[in-house]
Amino acid sequence: MYELNNIADTVQKYAKITSEIAKVDVEVVDSKLVRIAGTGIFSRVNVDVSENSNVYKYAMRTGERQVLLEPRVDERCKDCIKKEECKGIFEISMPIKIKDEIIGVIGMACTTEDRKKVILNNLESYLDFLEQIADFIATKAYEVEEAKSKAAITNMMELIVRRMDEGAIIINNEGNVSIINASAKKQLGITRIINNEQIEIEPTGDTVNNSKEYKVRIGENVSTVIGDIFDVPKNEFYKQVLLFRNLDKVHSSIYAMTSTVNAVDTDDIIGCSKKTIELKEKIKKVANSVSTVLITGESGTGKEVVATAIWKNSDRRNNRFVAINCAAIPEPLLESELFGYVKGAFTGADPNGKIGKFELANKGVIFLDEIGDMPLYLQSKLLRVIQNKKIVRIGSNQQIPLDVRIIAATNKDLRQMINENKFREDLYYRLNVIPIEIAPLRERKEDIRDLIYHFIDYYRKLFGKNFVRIEEETMEKLMNYPWPGNVRELENTVEFIVNMMEDGIVNDNTLPSNIRNNDLMGYENQQGIRTLKEIEQEEIRKAIAYYGDTTEGKKQAARALGIGIATLYRKL
Repeated sequence: MYELNNIADTVQKYAKITSEIAKVDVEVVDSKLVRIAGTGIFSRVNVDVSENSNVYKYAMRTGERQVLLEPRVDERCKDCIKKEECKGIFEISMPIKIKDEIIGVIGMACTTEDRKKVILNNLESYLDFLEQIADFIATKAYEVEEAKSKAAITNMMELIVRRMDEGAIIINNEGNVSIINASAKKQLGITRIINNEQIEIEPTGDTVNNSKEYKVRIGENVSTVIGDIFDVPKNEFYKQVLLFRNLDKVHSSIYAMTSTVNAVDTDDIIGCSKKTIELKEKIKKVANSVSTVLITGESGTGKEVVATAIWKNSDRRNNRFVAINCAAIPEPLLESELFGYVKGAFTGADPNGKIGKFELANKGVIFLDEIGDMPLYLQSKLLRVIQNKKIVRIGSNQQIPLDVRIIAATNKDLRQMINENKFREDLYYRLNVIPIEIAPLRERKEDIRDLIYHFIDYYRKLFGKNFVRIEEETMEKLMNYPWPGNVRELENTVEFIVNMMEDGIVNDNTLPSNIRNNDLMGYENQQGIRTLKEIEQEEIRKAIAYYGDTTEGKKQAARALGIGIATLYRKL
Protein backbone atom coordinates (compact mmCIF):
# COMPACT_ATOMS: atom_id res chain seq x y z
CA MET A 1 0.00 0.00 0.00
CA TYR A 2 1.47 3.31 -1.09
CA GLU A 3 0.89 6.14 1.41
CA LEU A 4 1.35 9.79 0.40
CA ASN A 5 1.66 10.70 4.05
CA ASN A 6 5.07 8.93 4.04
CA ILE A 7 6.39 11.59 1.62
CA ALA A 8 4.43 14.59 2.91
CA ASP A 9 7.46 16.92 2.81
CA THR A 10 8.20 16.03 -0.80
CA VAL A 11 4.56 16.43 -1.80
CA GLN A 12 4.49 19.90 -0.16
CA LYS A 13 7.51 20.93 -2.22
CA TYR A 14 5.79 19.82 -5.44
CA ALA A 15 2.62 21.68 -4.41
CA LYS A 16 4.62 24.86 -3.77
CA ILE A 17 6.48 24.63 -7.09
CA THR A 18 3.22 24.03 -8.96
CA SER A 19 1.59 26.97 -7.19
CA GLU A 20 4.45 29.33 -8.03
CA ILE A 21 4.68 28.30 -11.69
CA ALA A 22 0.93 28.18 -12.45
CA LYS A 23 0.02 31.11 -10.15
CA VAL A 24 -2.76 29.04 -8.59
CA ASP A 25 -3.62 27.48 -5.24
CA VAL A 26 -2.69 23.79 -5.07
CA GLU A 27 -4.05 20.95 -2.94
CA VAL A 28 -2.95 17.30 -2.66
CA VAL A 29 -5.16 14.71 -0.89
CA ASP A 30 -4.49 11.06 -0.23
CA SER A 31 -6.78 8.11 -0.96
CA LYS A 32 -8.73 8.82 2.24
CA LEU A 33 -9.32 12.45 1.15
CA VAL A 34 -7.03 13.83 3.83
CA ARG A 35 -5.12 16.95 2.69
CA ILE A 36 -1.42 16.09 2.70
CA ALA A 37 -0.11 19.33 1.21
CA GLY A 38 -1.52 22.69 0.05
CA THR A 39 -0.94 26.36 -0.69
CA GLY A 40 -3.08 29.51 -0.53
CA ILE A 41 -6.67 28.69 0.34
CA PHE A 42 -5.56 25.06 0.92
CA SER A 43 -2.68 25.80 3.25
CA ARG A 44 -4.13 23.89 6.24
CA VAL A 45 -2.81 20.30 6.04
CA ASN A 46 -3.80 17.01 7.74
CA VAL A 47 -7.43 18.03 7.33
CA ASP A 48 -10.23 15.69 6.28
CA VAL A 49 -11.81 17.31 3.19
CA SER A 50 -14.14 14.47 2.23
CA GLU A 51 -17.25 16.65 2.74
CA ASN A 52 -16.26 19.20 0.13
CA SER A 53 -14.32 17.02 -2.36
CA ASN A 54 -16.94 15.60 -4.69
CA VAL A 55 -14.78 16.31 -7.72
CA TYR A 56 -11.85 14.42 -6.16
CA LYS A 57 -14.19 11.49 -5.62
CA TYR A 58 -15.04 11.55 -9.33
CA ALA A 59 -11.34 11.59 -10.18
CA MET A 60 -10.66 8.60 -7.91
CA ARG A 61 -13.67 6.64 -9.11
CA THR A 62 -13.01 7.18 -12.85
CA GLY A 63 -9.23 7.47 -12.77
CA GLU A 64 -9.55 10.46 -15.12
CA ARG A 65 -8.71 14.15 -14.78
CA GLN A 66 -11.54 16.51 -13.95
CA VAL A 67 -11.97 20.11 -15.20
CA LEU A 68 -14.52 22.41 -13.48
CA LEU A 69 -15.31 25.51 -15.50
CA GLU A 70 -18.09 26.61 -13.15
CA PRO A 71 -17.62 25.32 -9.59
CA ARG A 72 -20.69 25.31 -7.34
CA VAL A 73 -23.10 25.09 -10.33
CA ASP A 74 -21.41 22.13 -12.03
CA GLU A 75 -23.38 18.86 -11.93
CA ARG A 76 -20.48 17.22 -10.07
CA CYS A 77 -20.79 19.75 -7.24
CA LYS A 78 -24.54 19.51 -6.62
CA ASP A 79 -24.21 17.12 -3.65
CA CYS A 80 -21.35 19.00 -2.01
CA ILE A 81 -22.62 20.31 1.35
CA LYS A 82 -19.99 23.06 1.42
CA LYS A 83 -20.25 24.26 -2.17
CA GLU A 84 -21.41 27.70 -1.07
CA GLU A 85 -18.14 28.13 0.83
CA CYS A 86 -16.02 27.25 -2.23
CA LYS A 87 -13.76 30.15 -3.23
CA GLY A 88 -12.44 28.74 -6.47
CA ILE A 89 -13.87 29.86 -9.83
CA PHE A 90 -11.96 27.29 -11.88
CA GLU A 91 -10.51 23.92 -10.85
CA ILE A 92 -8.48 21.07 -12.33
CA SER A 93 -8.12 17.69 -10.54
CA MET A 94 -5.60 15.02 -11.55
CA PRO A 95 -5.52 11.47 -10.04
CA ILE A 96 -2.13 10.26 -8.75
CA LYS A 97 -1.61 6.68 -9.95
CA ILE A 98 0.86 3.87 -9.35
CA LYS A 99 0.11 1.17 -11.89
CA ASP A 100 -3.66 0.68 -11.50
CA GLU A 101 -3.83 1.96 -7.94
CA ILE A 102 -5.00 5.56 -7.29
CA ILE A 103 -3.20 6.81 -4.20
CA GLY A 104 -4.46 10.40 -4.18
CA VAL A 105 -5.44 13.51 -6.17
CA ILE A 106 -3.67 16.79 -6.94
CA GLY A 107 -5.90 19.78 -7.65
CA MET A 108 -5.34 23.39 -8.63
CA ALA A 109 -7.81 26.29 -8.32
CA CYS A 110 -7.79 29.94 -9.29
CA THR A 111 -9.80 32.69 -7.63
CA THR A 112 -9.59 35.46 -10.24
CA GLU A 113 -11.13 35.81 -13.72
CA ASP A 114 -7.84 36.99 -15.21
CA ARG A 115 -6.02 33.84 -14.11
CA LYS A 116 -8.92 31.68 -15.29
CA LYS A 117 -8.62 33.17 -18.79
CA VAL A 118 -4.88 32.52 -18.90
CA ILE A 119 -5.37 28.89 -17.95
CA LEU A 120 -8.26 28.35 -20.35
CA ASN A 121 -6.17 29.80 -23.21
CA ASN A 122 -3.40 27.24 -22.41
CA LEU A 123 -5.54 24.48 -20.92
CA GLU A 124 -3.72 21.51 -22.52
CA SER A 125 -0.36 22.78 -21.32
CA TYR A 126 -1.65 23.20 -17.78
CA LEU A 127 -3.21 19.74 -17.85
CA ASP A 128 0.05 18.20 -19.09
CA PHE A 129 2.00 20.09 -16.44
CA LEU A 130 -0.29 18.92 -13.65
CA GLU A 131 -0.17 15.34 -14.95
CA GLN A 132 3.62 15.50 -14.89
CA ILE A 133 3.60 16.72 -11.27
CA ALA A 134 1.21 13.85 -10.39
CA ASP A 135 3.65 11.39 -12.00
CA PHE A 136 6.56 12.88 -10.02
CA ILE A 137 4.66 12.42 -6.78
CA ALA A 138 3.66 8.84 -7.73
CA THR A 139 7.25 7.96 -8.64
CA LYS A 140 8.57 9.27 -5.34
CA ALA A 141 5.91 7.34 -3.40
CA TYR A 142 6.82 4.18 -5.32
CA GLU A 143 10.56 4.62 -4.67
CA VAL A 144 10.05 5.19 -0.96
CA GLU A 145 7.78 2.16 -0.62
CA GLU A 146 10.16 -0.04 -2.62
CA ALA A 147 13.07 1.12 -0.50
CA LYS A 148 11.08 0.23 2.63
CA SER A 149 10.21 -3.16 1.13
CA LYS A 150 13.84 -3.84 0.23
CA ALA A 151 14.95 -2.76 3.68
CA ALA A 152 12.34 -5.03 5.27
CA ILE A 153 13.45 -7.96 3.10
CA THR A 154 17.09 -7.21 3.88
CA ASN A 155 16.41 -6.98 7.60
CA MET A 156 14.39 -10.18 7.51
CA MET A 157 17.15 -11.96 5.56
CA GLU A 158 19.76 -10.73 8.04
CA LEU A 159 17.61 -11.89 10.96
CA ILE A 160 17.08 -15.33 9.42
CA VAL A 161 20.74 -15.71 8.51
CA ARG A 162 21.92 -14.78 11.99
CA ARG A 163 19.59 -17.23 13.71
CA MET A 164 19.81 -20.26 11.43
CA ASP A 165 21.80 -23.34 12.47
CA GLU A 166 23.31 -23.83 9.03
CA GLY A 167 26.41 -21.81 8.23
CA ALA A 168 25.47 -18.68 6.27
CA ILE A 169 27.56 -15.89 4.76
CA ILE A 170 26.10 -12.89 2.90
CA ILE A 171 28.56 -11.47 0.40
CA ASN A 172 28.30 -7.85 -0.72
CA ASN A 173 28.84 -6.46 -4.21
CA GLU A 174 32.56 -5.92 -3.54
CA GLY A 175 33.05 -9.61 -2.81
CA ASN A 176 33.52 -9.08 0.91
CA VAL A 177 31.74 -10.62 3.90
CA SER A 178 28.79 -8.44 4.82
CA ILE A 179 27.14 -10.79 7.34
CA ILE A 180 28.41 -14.07 8.81
CA ASN A 181 26.31 -15.96 11.34
CA ALA A 182 27.57 -17.65 14.50
CA SER A 183 27.23 -21.14 13.01
CA ALA A 184 29.42 -20.20 10.03
CA LYS A 185 32.10 -18.73 12.28
CA LYS A 186 32.10 -21.83 14.46
CA GLN A 187 32.30 -24.20 11.49
CA LEU A 188 35.11 -22.18 9.89
CA GLY A 189 37.02 -21.93 13.17
CA ILE A 190 36.77 -18.12 13.30
CA THR A 191 36.72 -16.39 16.69
CA ARG A 192 37.47 -12.80 15.69
CA ILE A 193 34.99 -10.15 14.55
CA ILE A 194 34.57 -10.20 10.76
CA ASN A 195 34.09 -6.73 9.32
CA ASN A 196 33.96 -6.47 5.53
CA GLU A 197 36.83 -8.95 5.02
CA GLN A 198 37.59 -10.47 1.62
CA ILE A 199 36.23 -13.97 1.06
CA GLU A 200 37.46 -16.50 -1.50
CA ILE A 201 35.18 -19.37 -2.48
CA GLU A 202 36.74 -22.01 -4.72
CA PRO A 203 34.71 -25.01 -5.93
CA THR A 204 36.61 -28.31 -5.76
CA GLY A 205 34.53 -29.77 -8.58
CA ASP A 206 33.04 -32.53 -6.40
CA THR A 207 29.35 -32.94 -5.63
CA VAL A 208 28.66 -34.96 -2.49
CA ASN A 209 25.37 -35.41 -0.60
CA ASN A 210 23.61 -33.46 -3.37
CA SER A 211 25.60 -30.29 -2.62
CA LYS A 212 28.77 -28.85 -4.10
CA GLU A 213 32.04 -28.85 -2.25
CA TYR A 214 33.95 -25.59 -1.80
CA LYS A 215 37.15 -24.38 -0.20
CA VAL A 216 36.38 -21.19 1.72
CA ARG A 217 39.13 -18.78 2.75
CA ILE A 218 38.61 -15.75 5.02
CA GLY A 219 41.98 -14.33 6.05
CA GLU A 220 44.08 -17.20 7.37
CA ASN A 221 41.09 -19.48 7.93
CA VAL A 222 40.62 -22.13 5.23
CA SER A 223 37.94 -24.84 5.41
CA THR A 224 36.28 -27.34 3.12
CA VAL A 225 32.50 -27.07 3.17
CA ILE A 226 29.52 -28.61 1.40
CA GLY A 227 26.74 -26.27 0.39
CA ASP A 228 25.26 -24.00 -2.25
CA ILE A 229 25.71 -20.41 -3.45
CA PHE A 230 22.62 -18.34 -4.26
CA ASP A 231 22.62 -15.05 -6.17
CA VAL A 232 20.66 -12.17 -4.62
CA PRO A 233 18.79 -10.56 -7.52
CA LYS A 234 18.48 -6.76 -7.89
CA ASN A 235 19.90 -5.85 -4.51
CA GLU A 236 22.08 -2.78 -4.14
CA PHE A 237 23.84 -4.18 -1.07
CA TYR A 238 24.19 -7.93 -1.43
CA LYS A 239 25.47 -10.12 -4.24
CA GLN A 240 25.37 -13.73 -3.00
CA VAL A 241 24.49 -15.95 -0.04
CA LEU A 242 26.57 -19.04 0.79
CA LEU A 243 24.71 -21.65 2.82
CA PHE A 244 26.89 -24.54 3.94
CA ARG A 245 27.76 -27.23 6.39
CA ASN A 246 31.33 -27.90 7.38
CA LEU A 247 32.58 -31.24 6.07
CA ASP A 248 33.20 -32.39 9.65
CA LYS A 249 29.58 -31.59 10.51
CA VAL A 250 28.39 -33.56 7.47
CA HIS A 251 30.57 -36.46 8.58
CA SER A 252 29.15 -36.27 12.10
CA SER A 253 25.61 -36.31 10.76
CA ILE A 254 26.27 -39.37 8.57
CA TYR A 255 28.12 -41.09 11.43
CA ALA A 256 25.24 -40.48 13.83
CA MET A 257 22.81 -42.05 11.36
CA THR A 258 24.94 -45.08 10.40
CA SER A 259 27.15 -45.94 13.37
CA THR A 260 26.23 -49.12 15.25
CA VAL A 261 29.43 -49.39 17.29
CA ASN A 262 29.05 -50.76 20.80
CA ALA A 263 32.19 -49.31 22.31
CA VAL A 264 33.77 -50.65 25.49
CA ASP A 265 36.67 -49.50 27.63
CA THR A 266 39.39 -51.82 28.95
CA ASP A 267 37.60 -51.93 32.31
CA ASP A 268 34.55 -53.32 30.53
CA ILE A 269 36.43 -56.28 29.01
CA ILE A 270 35.18 -59.29 30.98
CA GLY A 271 37.72 -61.77 32.31
CA CYS A 272 40.32 -62.32 35.03
CA SER A 273 42.69 -64.75 33.28
CA LYS A 274 46.35 -63.90 32.89
CA LYS A 275 45.99 -63.58 29.12
CA THR A 276 43.04 -61.18 29.46
CA ILE A 277 44.90 -59.03 32.00
CA GLU A 278 47.94 -58.92 29.68
CA LEU A 279 45.63 -57.98 26.80
CA LYS A 280 44.18 -55.05 28.76
CA GLU A 281 47.66 -53.82 29.68
CA LYS A 282 48.80 -53.99 26.07
CA ILE A 283 45.72 -52.05 24.91
CA LYS A 284 46.56 -49.23 27.33
CA LYS A 285 50.20 -49.18 26.19
CA VAL A 286 49.45 -48.88 22.48
CA ALA A 287 46.28 -46.76 22.67
CA ASN A 288 47.87 -43.33 22.15
CA SER A 289 50.16 -44.43 19.35
CA VAL A 290 49.37 -43.56 15.71
CA SER A 291 50.80 -46.87 14.45
CA THR A 292 48.56 -49.40 12.72
CA VAL A 293 47.32 -52.37 14.73
CA LEU A 294 46.60 -55.88 13.47
CA ILE A 295 44.31 -57.91 15.73
CA THR A 296 44.27 -61.65 15.10
CA GLY A 297 42.24 -64.38 16.68
CA GLU A 298 39.61 -66.98 15.99
CA SER A 299 36.11 -65.98 15.03
CA GLY A 300 34.06 -64.85 18.01
CA THR A 301 36.98 -63.90 20.28
CA GLY A 302 35.99 -60.20 20.39
CA LYS A 303 38.32 -58.45 17.96
CA GLU A 304 35.98 -55.46 17.59
CA VAL A 305 35.78 -55.18 21.38
CA VAL A 306 39.57 -54.85 21.51
CA ALA A 307 39.55 -52.32 18.66
CA THR A 308 36.99 -50.10 20.41
CA ALA A 309 38.90 -50.39 23.69
CA ILE A 310 42.03 -49.08 21.94
CA TRP A 311 39.96 -46.17 20.59
CA LYS A 312 38.35 -45.42 23.97
CA ASN A 313 41.76 -45.31 25.70
CA SER A 314 43.35 -43.10 23.05
CA ASP A 315 43.50 -39.34 22.56
CA ARG A 316 41.11 -39.88 19.62
CA ARG A 317 38.28 -41.04 21.88
CA ASN A 318 36.23 -37.93 21.15
CA ASN A 319 36.49 -38.46 17.40
CA ARG A 320 34.79 -41.10 15.29
CA PHE A 321 35.29 -44.88 15.30
CA VAL A 322 34.21 -46.21 11.91
CA ALA A 323 33.96 -49.97 11.41
CA ILE A 324 33.64 -51.82 8.11
CA ASN A 325 33.49 -55.57 7.57
CA CYS A 326 35.47 -56.31 4.41
CA ALA A 327 33.84 -59.74 4.10
CA ALA A 328 30.24 -58.51 4.43
CA ILE A 329 30.28 -56.07 1.48
CA PRO A 330 30.23 -57.34 -2.11
CA GLU A 331 33.60 -56.90 -3.79
CA PRO A 332 32.38 -54.41 -6.47
CA LEU A 333 30.99 -52.11 -3.76
CA LEU A 334 33.83 -52.32 -1.24
CA GLU A 335 36.02 -49.67 -2.93
CA SER A 336 33.18 -47.12 -3.01
CA GLU A 337 32.33 -47.88 0.63
CA LEU A 338 35.93 -47.30 1.67
CA PHE A 339 36.79 -44.24 -0.42
CA GLY A 340 33.42 -42.73 -1.40
CA TYR A 341 32.45 -41.28 -4.78
CA VAL A 342 31.17 -38.10 -6.35
CA LYS A 343 28.01 -37.43 -8.35
CA GLY A 344 28.00 -39.36 -11.64
CA ALA A 345 31.05 -41.45 -10.72
CA PHE A 346 29.68 -44.70 -12.17
CA THR A 347 26.49 -46.33 -13.40
CA GLY A 348 24.16 -47.26 -10.55
CA ALA A 349 25.81 -44.93 -8.05
CA ASP A 350 23.76 -42.71 -5.79
CA PRO A 351 23.24 -39.52 -7.87
CA ASN A 352 24.01 -37.43 -4.79
CA GLY A 353 27.48 -38.92 -4.28
CA LYS A 354 28.65 -40.56 -1.06
CA ILE A 355 31.17 -40.01 1.74
CA GLY A 356 33.51 -42.98 2.16
CA LYS A 357 34.44 -44.69 5.44
CA PHE A 358 38.01 -43.38 5.41
CA GLU A 359 36.85 -39.80 4.99
CA LEU A 360 34.21 -40.35 7.65
CA ALA A 361 36.88 -41.58 10.06
CA ASN A 362 39.23 -38.63 9.50
CA LYS A 363 40.90 -37.56 12.77
CA GLY A 364 39.53 -40.73 14.35
CA VAL A 365 39.91 -44.51 13.96
CA ILE A 366 38.89 -46.85 11.14
CA PHE A 367 38.46 -50.54 11.92
CA LEU A 368 38.91 -52.88 8.95
CA ASP A 369 37.41 -56.15 10.10
CA GLU A 370 38.08 -59.35 8.12
CA ILE A 371 40.95 -57.65 6.29
CA GLY A 372 41.96 -61.04 4.89
CA ASP A 373 38.89 -60.98 2.64
CA MET A 374 39.90 -57.74 0.92
CA PRO A 375 40.55 -58.28 -2.83
CA LEU A 376 44.13 -57.85 -4.06
CA TYR A 377 43.48 -54.77 -6.20
CA LEU A 378 42.03 -52.97 -3.18
CA GLN A 379 44.96 -54.07 -1.04
CA SER A 380 47.28 -52.05 -3.28
CA LYS A 381 45.01 -48.99 -2.96
CA LEU A 382 44.91 -49.39 0.81
CA LEU A 383 48.69 -49.58 0.87
CA ARG A 384 48.91 -46.25 -1.01
CA VAL A 385 46.45 -44.67 1.43
CA ILE A 386 48.58 -45.79 4.40
CA GLN A 387 51.77 -44.51 2.75
CA ASN A 388 50.48 -41.20 1.34
CA LYS A 389 47.86 -40.43 4.02
CA LYS A 390 45.53 -39.21 1.30
CA ILE A 391 42.44 -40.57 -0.47
CA VAL A 392 40.67 -39.74 -3.72
CA ARG A 393 36.95 -40.29 -4.08
CA ILE A 394 35.91 -42.41 -7.07
CA GLY A 395 35.23 -40.10 -10.03
CA SER A 396 37.21 -37.24 -8.50
CA ASN A 397 40.79 -36.00 -8.85
CA GLN A 398 40.82 -34.11 -5.57
CA GLN A 399 43.18 -35.51 -2.93
CA ILE A 400 41.80 -35.42 0.61
CA PRO A 401 44.41 -35.39 3.41
CA LEU A 402 43.89 -38.05 6.06
CA ASP A 403 44.69 -38.21 9.74
CA VAL A 404 43.26 -41.58 10.65
CA ARG A 405 44.51 -44.50 12.71
CA ILE A 406 43.98 -47.90 11.11
CA ILE A 407 43.10 -50.97 13.15
CA ALA A 408 42.69 -54.17 11.14
CA ALA A 409 41.50 -57.60 12.23
CA THR A 410 41.32 -61.08 10.79
CA ASN A 411 40.72 -64.69 11.79
CA LYS A 412 42.83 -65.92 8.88
CA ASP A 413 46.51 -66.80 8.69
CA LEU A 414 47.80 -63.86 6.63
CA ARG A 415 51.29 -65.36 6.36
CA GLN A 416 49.84 -68.45 4.74
CA MET A 417 47.79 -66.20 2.43
CA ILE A 418 51.00 -64.36 1.46
CA ASN A 419 52.56 -67.70 0.47
CA GLU A 420 49.47 -68.41 -1.62
CA ASN A 421 49.65 -64.94 -3.25
CA LYS A 422 46.28 -64.01 -1.74
CA PHE A 423 47.58 -61.19 0.45
CA ARG A 424 50.22 -58.55 -0.22
CA GLU A 425 53.33 -58.97 1.90
CA ASP A 426 54.08 -55.21 1.93
CA LEU A 427 50.55 -54.45 3.17
CA TYR A 428 50.89 -57.10 5.87
CA TYR A 429 53.99 -55.42 7.29
CA ARG A 430 52.28 -52.01 7.11
CA LEU A 431 49.33 -53.34 9.09
CA ASN A 432 51.24 -55.55 11.52
CA VAL A 433 53.22 -52.75 13.17
CA ILE A 434 51.52 -53.51 16.50
CA PRO A 435 50.27 -57.12 16.52
CA ILE A 436 47.66 -58.11 19.10
CA GLU A 437 46.63 -61.75 19.30
CA ILE A 438 43.47 -62.68 21.19
CA ALA A 439 43.62 -66.13 22.74
CA PRO A 440 40.64 -68.43 22.12
CA LEU A 441 38.31 -68.98 25.05
CA ARG A 442 39.52 -72.56 25.61
CA GLU A 443 42.98 -71.14 26.47
CA ARG A 444 41.64 -68.73 29.10
CA LYS A 445 39.12 -70.84 31.01
CA GLU A 446 39.23 -68.52 34.00
CA ASP A 447 37.23 -66.01 31.93
CA ILE A 448 34.35 -68.40 31.22
CA ARG A 449 32.71 -68.08 34.63
CA ASP A 450 32.83 -64.26 34.56
CA LEU A 451 31.44 -64.18 31.03
CA ILE A 452 28.60 -66.56 31.89
CA TYR A 453 27.46 -64.44 34.84
CA HIS A 454 27.84 -61.25 32.79
CA PHE A 455 25.62 -62.54 29.96
CA ILE A 456 23.11 -64.10 32.36
CA ASP A 457 22.69 -60.71 34.05
CA TYR A 458 22.22 -59.00 30.68
CA TYR A 459 19.66 -61.45 29.26
CA ARG A 460 17.66 -61.97 32.43
CA LYS A 461 17.11 -58.16 32.53
CA LEU A 462 16.29 -58.15 28.84
CA PHE A 463 13.74 -60.96 29.22
CA GLY A 464 12.44 -59.84 32.62
CA LYS A 465 13.40 -63.09 34.36
CA ASN A 466 14.82 -63.83 37.81
CA PHE A 467 18.12 -65.63 38.30
CA VAL A 468 18.98 -67.60 41.45
CA ARG A 469 21.95 -69.88 40.77
CA ILE A 470 23.77 -72.26 38.45
CA GLU A 471 24.02 -75.88 39.50
CA GLU A 472 27.68 -76.77 40.14
CA GLU A 473 27.57 -79.80 37.81
CA THR A 474 26.13 -77.59 35.06
CA MET A 475 28.82 -74.95 35.59
CA GLU A 476 31.44 -77.71 35.34
CA LYS A 477 30.11 -78.72 31.93
CA LEU A 478 30.13 -75.11 30.76
CA MET A 479 33.69 -74.65 32.02
CA ASN A 480 35.00 -77.80 30.32
CA TYR A 481 33.30 -77.23 26.97
CA PRO A 482 35.96 -76.08 24.43
CA TRP A 483 33.83 -73.28 22.92
CA PRO A 484 34.98 -73.49 19.30
CA GLY A 485 32.85 -70.41 18.56
CA ASN A 486 34.51 -68.57 21.46
CA VAL A 487 32.73 -65.66 23.22
CA ARG A 488 30.12 -65.35 20.46
CA GLU A 489 29.10 -68.99 20.94
CA LEU A 490 29.14 -68.56 24.71
CA GLU A 491 26.82 -65.55 24.53
CA ASN A 492 24.40 -67.34 22.22
CA THR A 493 24.43 -70.33 24.57
CA VAL A 494 23.68 -68.15 27.61
CA GLU A 495 20.81 -66.48 25.74
CA PHE A 496 19.40 -69.96 25.08
CA ILE A 497 19.88 -70.93 28.74
CA VAL A 498 18.04 -67.85 30.05
CA ASN A 499 15.17 -68.57 27.70
CA MET A 500 14.98 -72.17 28.99
CA MET A 501 15.57 -71.29 32.66
CA GLU A 502 12.74 -71.96 35.15
CA ASP A 503 12.50 -70.56 38.68
CA GLY A 504 15.85 -68.84 38.20
CA ILE A 505 17.78 -72.17 38.27
CA VAL A 506 20.32 -73.06 35.55
CA ASN A 507 20.76 -76.82 35.37
CA ASP A 508 21.52 -79.46 32.75
CA ASN A 509 17.96 -79.27 31.41
CA THR A 510 18.55 -75.67 30.33
CA LEU A 511 21.72 -76.51 28.36
CA PRO A 512 21.85 -77.03 24.58
CA SER A 513 22.13 -80.71 23.73
CA ASN A 514 25.72 -80.56 22.45
CA ILE A 515 26.96 -79.16 25.77
CA ARG A 516 24.63 -81.32 27.88
CA ASN A 517 25.87 -84.50 26.11
CA ASN A 518 29.52 -83.45 26.34
CA ASP A 519 30.00 -83.87 22.60
CA LEU A 520 33.50 -82.31 22.70
CA MET A 521 34.42 -83.25 26.25
CA GLY A 522 37.70 -84.85 25.27
CA TYR A 523 38.75 -81.84 23.26
CA GLU A 524 41.72 -80.80 25.38
CA ASN A 525 42.57 -84.17 26.93
CA GLN A 526 44.65 -85.36 23.98
CA GLN A 527 47.79 -83.36 24.86
CA GLY A 528 47.21 -81.05 21.90
CA ILE A 529 46.47 -83.82 19.41
CA ARG A 530 42.91 -84.02 18.08
CA THR A 531 41.27 -86.48 15.76
CA LEU A 532 40.27 -85.39 12.27
CA LYS A 533 36.66 -85.89 13.29
CA GLU A 534 37.07 -83.45 16.17
CA ILE A 535 38.76 -80.88 13.91
CA GLU A 536 36.00 -81.27 11.33
CA GLN A 537 33.33 -80.86 13.99
CA GLU A 538 35.04 -77.76 15.35
CA GLU A 539 35.35 -76.07 11.95
CA ILE A 540 31.75 -76.87 11.04
CA ARG A 541 30.55 -75.47 14.37
CA LYS A 542 32.69 -72.34 13.87
CA ALA A 543 31.28 -71.84 10.39
CA ILE A 544 27.68 -72.20 11.58
CA ALA A 545 28.34 -69.95 14.58
CA TYR A 546 29.82 -67.30 12.28
CA TYR A 547 27.35 -67.38 9.39
CA GLY A 548 24.26 -68.38 11.35
CA ASP A 549 21.91 -71.34 11.45
CA THR A 550 19.59 -70.05 8.71
CA THR A 551 19.37 -71.64 5.25
CA GLU A 552 21.37 -68.80 3.74
CA GLY A 553 23.88 -68.98 6.60
CA LYS A 554 24.41 -72.70 5.94
CA LYS A 555 24.99 -72.02 2.24
CA GLN A 556 27.68 -69.46 3.11
CA ALA A 557 29.19 -71.81 5.69
CA ALA A 558 29.37 -74.61 3.08
CA ARG A 559 31.15 -72.30 0.65
CA ALA A 560 33.60 -71.22 3.36
CA LEU A 561 34.29 -74.87 4.28
CA GLY A 562 34.76 -75.83 0.64
CA ILE A 563 32.01 -78.47 0.65
CA GLY A 564 28.58 -78.79 -0.92
CA ILE A 565 25.43 -77.82 0.94
CA ALA A 566 24.18 -81.43 0.85
CA THR A 567 27.45 -82.61 2.44
CA LEU A 568 27.13 -79.97 5.14
CA TYR A 569 23.58 -81.08 6.00
CA ARG A 570 24.72 -84.71 6.15
CA LYS A 571 27.60 -83.90 8.50
CA LEU A 572 25.37 -81.74 10.67
